[in-house]
Amino acid sequence: MIEVKDLTKYYVKNKALDHVSFSLKEGEILGFLGPNGAGKSTTMNIITGYLSSDSGSVKIDGIDVLEDPKEAKKRIGYLPEQPPLYNDMTVQKYLEFMFKLKKVRLPMKEHLNTICEQVKISDVKGKIIKHLSKGYRQRVGLAQALLGDPPVLILDEPTVGLDPIQIVEIRKLIRDLGKQHTVILSSHLLSEVQAVCDKILIINHGKIVADELTSSITQTGSSTVSLELIIEGRRQTIHSMLQKVDGVIKVTDKGECERGCYEFRVDSRRDVRRLIFRAFAKSDFAILSMHPVEQSLEDIYLDIITGKTDTEEAS
Repeated sequence: MIEVKDLTKYYVKNKALDHVSFSLKEGEILGFLGPNGAGKSTTMNIITGYLSSDSGSVKIDGIDVLEDPKEAKKRIGYLPEQPPLYNDMTVQKYLEFMFKLKKVRLPMKEHLNTICEQVKISDVKGKIIKHLSKGYRQRVGLAQALLGDPPVLILDEPTVGLDPIQIVEIRKLIRDLGKQHTVILSSHLLSEVQAVCDKILIINHGKIVADELTSSITQTGSSTVSLELIIEGRRQTIHSMLQKVDGVIKVTDKGECERGCYEFRVDSRRDVRRLIFRAFAKSDFAILSMHPVEQSLEDIYLDIITGKTDTEEAS
């Protein structure tokens, strides 16, 4: 559905994009991550046809954005970080205006009613936009992106400034939209990306540094294995014994969790559970619990962006 190949973009002498390539299948939701200035906005502006690249290509449903921009744009619904709303219009008048501006050829009344029901704004169609809450304005912006039923949706920070309840509602809406549309979601909220997206793309300094399924990135993002343990015994001795286990690169003392029992986190280069068990089986100390800890998307993201390695962590 979306094919981005070797995108390169310069701003004067600054290389904003360096041979960026990725693809997205029909019905997939892609989480697009990266620090400020990494190239996210430039990439999305090129995909939507608002900006040209110096080299490379973007195809939407097989149509080249640069060669046939009108046809390509018909297949894209775009919600920028600041929704393009006319605040003095009612929701109904605004959507009718955008419907005509986009030259949508579907039956207007039926189409607008369907979209309003889909994004749950039917009850505010007669209200002036500036009188709506931030959450409802975001929904109106999403409604305009859905005009014409485009197969591709590009959403830039769709939940910024929303309260927790509104964030949950928009996330559910995006998941539902992913059943009928291919979605690119840009967000700084890593929990949001992990909850909503099928794939994760991380860009840094204009280059793609990660492109993986959400379900697998927490397993492949780092070679570090982490364990959390609760052990009964002398605190300093436990700490020393854990450090001596072959393969352990870091031991974190998390404090006393109950009288005489202490919680530790162990980071290692491989699975050391059996080695730890054997080490403590020879002592008078009791391992009350030991379980692996899956690395969070936030941890992996920071490791990738900062270029942290296990060797650096151990030093």
